[in-house]
Amino acid sequence: MQMQSTVHRGAIAVSGALVVVAAGVAPASASGSSTFQRDIDAVRATGVSGVIGEADTERGTVRAKAGVADLRTGRPMRNGSYFRAGSNTKTYVATVVLQLAGEGRLRLDDTVDKWLPGVVKGNGNDGTKITLRNLLQHTSGLHNYSDELPMDTPEAFYAHRFDHHTPEDLVASAMQHKPNFEPGAKWDYTNTGYLLLGMVIKKVTGRSWDREVQDRVLRPLGLRDTSFAGRRYGLPQPSARGYQQFTPGGKLYDVTEMDLGWGSSAGEIITTTTDLNRFFRGLIGGRLLKPAQLKEMQRTVPTGITNDPFAGSRYGLGLFWFPLKCSKAGVWGHGGDTPGFMTRDAVTPDGRRAVSVSISAQLADDTGKQDYAAVKAMENVFCA
Repeated sequence: MQMQSTVHRGAIAVSGALVVVAAGVAPASASGSSTFQRDIDAVRATGVSGVIGEADTERGTVRAKAGVADLRTGRPMRNGSYFRAGSNTKTYVATVVLQLAGEGRLRLDDTVDKWLPGVVKGNGNDGTKITLRNLLQHTSGLHNYSDELPMDTPEAFYAHRFDHHTPEDLVASAMQHKPNFEPGAKWDYTNTGYLLLGMVIKKVTGRSWDREVQDRVLRPLGLRDTSFAGRRYGLPQPSARGYQQFTPGGKLYDVTEMDLGWGSSAGEIITTTTDLNRFFRGLIGGRLLKPAQLKEMQRTVPTGITNDPFAGSRYGLGLFWFPLKCSKAGVWGHGGDTPGFMTRDAVTPDGRRAVSVSISAQLADDTGKQDYAAVKAMENVFCA
């Protein structure tokens, strides 16, 4: 099942065109444009249907595309297309929680039980021992509810894709499983923690997590092309179809239409490469959080991931840190996966360079070739 961290799956490939956008800055160099296009073509070449990428640098913005948006019609990919950003949603949610902490409305070391009494209990789960920091940092030990969703085969996906799940129901299902470890003992990615954070936001503010993200994040940064799936089964236009490969080397199935309610505050956001870059540049650039809260967000623990290209990565509060081969400073970002869509993104610590790559297919591949190709495209921008 998708909706996991940026630590999974591969890339894509075909050919495409490139656009240089001069939005109040000098256009990127021709060599930089051709390199980015070549790298996006390499992503497409891994066997996916389509890819779009956008790189913001000191010299301007470069966009590239490759492949097709619709395997049935052959419609080409289009820059500026909407896509499901998956677990990037967590960074928006974490930003709101840290803002509330900065306002003194909650504390990061509050227990879950303080805000959601009796919600995390049973089978060894204990909300009196798990803090909001644990939830934000994936050190809660809670079972990942999305592991149980029936979407691992084409038959299961098509039978259940319109099922609607509430966060409360999904958290309750996670409580049927024993925790993986004691809170704070280690790092282990779980969507359950971010459903709970969405519920905490509502308890603290009296408003839903998406309303708070809208007013506290999207509006201040002018992210007009970022929205929430809600009960919408498809995507705004323009957008590519999303494809899922359920077995290695197998057919790509169209999985575009589905109820993404199970993603909620763990992975429901829909956006564009332009808005995603603007969000991460605004966040790391200090436009959303006070210095103390941004520092808290960037206090990391090791993920323990040893496989490239994410070996040595660390996790803060809703934010990954990834090492670079060319710099000890590394980059910040998150990434996200949903059925049919995969996003890889990052921004430099000074906020001057940001890259987003959206792939409209998920391959059933354990070699990580999608990730390798997408990370190479980003690294070539950061290390240029």
